Amino acid sequence: MASSSCAGLSLLLLGCALAASPPQGGSNSPQAWPEAAGHQPDKSSSAEGRKLITEDVTVVEGEVATISCRVKNNDDSVIQLMNPNRQTIFFRDSRPLKDTRFQLVNFSNSELRVSLSNVSLSDEGQYVCMLYTDPPQEVYTNITVLVPPHSLTIETEKETAMEGEEIELNCTAMSSKPAATIRWFKGSKELHGQLEVEHSEAVLFMVTSRIMLKVGREDDGVPVVCSVDHPAVKDLETQRYLDVQYKPEVLISVNYPQGITREGEPLELTCTVLGKPKPDHINWIRVDDDLPAHAIVSGIKLLINNLNKTDNGTYRCGASNAVGDSHADYKLYVYDPPTTLPPPTTTTTTTTTIPIIITETTLMKEPDVYDSQAGEEVPSVDHAVIGGVVAVVVFAMLCLLIILGRYFARHKGTYFTHEAKGADDAADADTAIINAEGGQSNSEEKKEYFYLNTPWVPTRCPTADSYWPPAPPPFRG
Repeated sequence: MASSSCAGLSLLLLGCALAASPPQGGSNSPQAWPEAAGHQPDKSSSAEGRKLITEDVTVVEGEVATISCRVKNNDDSVIQLMNPNRQTIFFRDSRPLKDTRFQLVNFSNSELRVSLSNVSLSDEGQYVCMLYTDPPQEVYTNITVLVPPHSLTIETEKETAMEGEEIELNCTAMSSKPAATIRWFKGSKELHGQLEVEHSEAVLFMVTSRIMLKVGREDDGVPVVCSVDHPAVKDLETQRYLDVQYKPEVLISVNYPQGITREGEPLELTCTVLGKPKPDHINWIRVDDDLPAHAIVSGIKLLINNLNKTDNGTYRCGASNAVGDSHADYKLYVYDPPTTLPPPTTTTTTTTTIPIIITETTLMKEPDVYDSQAGEEVPSVDHAVIGGVVAVVVFAMLCLLIILGRYFARHKGTYFTHEAKGADDAADADTAIINAEGGQSNSEEKKEYFYLNTPWVPTRCPTADSYWPPAPPPFRG
């Protein structure tokens, strides 16, 4: 038991002696130690099949760093870990250094793993893993400490901007390592700023980004975001809402009537005003004239009862605030009241009916005007065309009635006279009839017939054994 304790103590003393004594060459730097052993600084070292391995460590300030010294094919050689000042942190599983932030995580023949909690910038540097072989092996692990920005702020020269003004915004990321990258966003659009980097302390950086922004009324209330890209932090950003003042925006709307304004109807207009600060003065006027005596102004509303043509003109709503003033116009044109057509008359006098229809339809014709409310031409109904069509139809009907009346008047009784061509030489009527009857048997072309519209009544002739008039022959068409 005593010999075992002595052996352990001897190894500990040997490690301390090697750590305290500088290598040949007289240099105390970590770089001189491997050169004396005949090795360049790297992440691994080997001798007679035993290889010492480690890795660099990057850690955020305040977190935990883990250092691992590993050996392949170890034969119970001693592993030692030293800090940048070459002070022994652990020799095998013993901790000579009284810094309790170093804790043993794992110890075996093949690995020495140590944790360092609450890392600070003073812990940054080159640590040494040593394996006591012949010759000794060393590898170096670098601990890099990242410091996130301590604060992120947006500053501006003016808290409130006027419409159309150009403002300057500055975003500053304080005390970071490495230097932070700053990005700007307005809504979903990325802006490009001018970057300035300064050293706030020995190893820390202060980064400032500046943008120039021309603002309008649409930018009021829009957030401007300053975002930081840094390996030690994610989703670090701050924002500032733009405060933009602008002159009033005026809009006139018609409550009633809907459509054309006519005599005798009421008109009500509403003036809608938007501005920042809130407009403190709203007024109604008629351009180049006074408001009608029967017009009623109630705040943002203008009411004109019983419209007439003397109310025609341009009505203006104006508003003002600390930034400026603006207005909107409404052009009023009062039309004639609607006219109702009389029921059509059935007269046959052409000279009186047609002029009356033309006169009444002509009075209904309205001119085309531009209504400022709609901003386009208001088409009027072409009553003259309708009246002309009606007049033509009535005239045609009257002409037809006149023609039919005259036709029936002239053909009240119809006579068809067909006299025999040989009757001209007869002495009397009886002879003519006899000649006609005789001629009928000889030549059909010499016959002529006399027809009456009255029914045939036979009468016996006293001088001849026959009837008068003779029965008409059958009709030959």
